[in-house]
Amino acid sequence: MAELPSNQNTSDEIDLGQLFQIIGRGFQKFFNFIGSIFKGLFHLLILLLLFIQKHFVILTIAVVVGGVSGYFLDNYLPERYISKMVVEPNFNSVQQLYNNIDFYNDLARAQDSVTLATALDITSKEAASIKKIFVDSYSDENQKIKLFDNFIKELDTTTIKTIDFENYLKNFNSLDARFHQISIISTDNRVAKKAQPAIISSISINDYFKRQKEINEENIALQDSIYMQQLVEIDSLQSLYKRVLEKEAEKPMQGTKINLAENGESQNKELALVQEREVIKEKLVELNEERANTSKILNVISDFPNRGVEQKGVWKSYKFLLPLVFLGLTIGILGLFGLGKYLKSYRK
Repeated sequence: MAELPSNQNTSDEIDLGQLFQIIGRGFQKFFNFIGSIFKGLFHLLILLLLFIQKHFVILTIAVVVGGVSGYFLDNYLPERYISKMVVEPNFNSVQQLYNNIDFYNDLARAQDSVTLATALDITSKEAASIKKIFVDSYSDENQKIKLFDNFIKELDTTTIKTIDFENYLKNFNSLDARFHQISIISTDNRVAKKAQPAIISSISINDYFKRQKEINEENIALQDSIYMQQLVEIDSLQSLYKRVLEKEAEKPMQGTKINLAENGESQNKELALVQEREVIKEKLVELNEERANTSKILNVISDFPNRGVEQKGVWKSYKFLLPLVFLGLTIGILGLFGLGKYLKSYRK
């Protein structure tokens, strides 16, 4: 019986020793795996260097030819200009705006200058100068917060509890933004300004949006008349309270009796009317702002400039792009030849 503790300690030491061996083998396998990855990457790097060394002359010729070709293209092709306009669509007209811009862009890509000229009310030559038309949302975090605040105001209390700002941003798309930026890329720096009226009128002449605008104006006028009537009623009540207080003041005082309760109640009513008047004034201000913002189906926040801005930058230069294209094509062709040779030797 006295030998049990010694046997138990020996067994515990064996178990701990096996555990440390297992952990050590695990670390060894992990470091061997990391080492194999670095060895593989180093091997690929060496193969790439050997490939470049073997075909250095051909690759250099490809880069030089690409650079020379890009230089001539940059100097002989017409310059491209970009013009931007920021708009604010009303009455759910944003989808129609995107559809129209996509239609214009399809015509530009298809080089259908006749149809595009008719759609934009410009000449065929001016339409042929347009290379691309696109639209994207124009919003920052502050605008998204305001949109989220307006969104939850329309929901019931139960639904509001299930929606937070992060979930709203996940489902946010370009059509939800308040402002949108229309861009035109062309070789004529004045064509965007000439096409602006047609782009705006293509949305404004829509019968559905025109009817929505008319109904909105009627609702604003009705709400405005209600607020004005409320102000008239408040003025009448204030005049009434003033006359009552004047009549009370004209009565002869009987002894030293003063009804402080009635005076306090009158003052509270007057104060409530003053506060209500300020609230209605604020609502009128908001109503006037809404009237201004919805006076048009498509508000133009920033017009197209009279002249477009020349597109610049490394990524827009053929001197940079063509050498990369030629180099990539040359590497691909040489790689295919190398693969063909390897397959032949493998077959043998």
